[in-house]
Amino acid sequence: MTELRPAHEHPVTVSAETLAAMGEGEVAYVRTFQSEELMRLFPNAPELTPGHKFWALLSAGGHPIVLADTPQAVLKNAMEQNLLTVSVH
Repeated sequence: MTELRPAHEHPVTVSAETLAAMGEGEVAYVRTFQSEELMRLFPNAPELTPGHKFWALLSAGGHPIVLADTPQAVLKNAMEQNLLTVSVH
């Protein structure tokens, strides 16, 4: 068993890439997008009407898992995949 100590005694630096990899397959985050932003992020996506809000479930590493027009749909998908979800504000 590993003894835990307060961070100020033994600080540990973790890169964003390492932190993301630690949660890959276990943690996902929910984020909203406007249709205009989606078209820039996913140039191969079908053309969308500007001004619409979408919700995305992204892996800990930021890779898209599912995109939907309701938050309930992305949360349902996360639950089906046994992913812990967090929101990004």
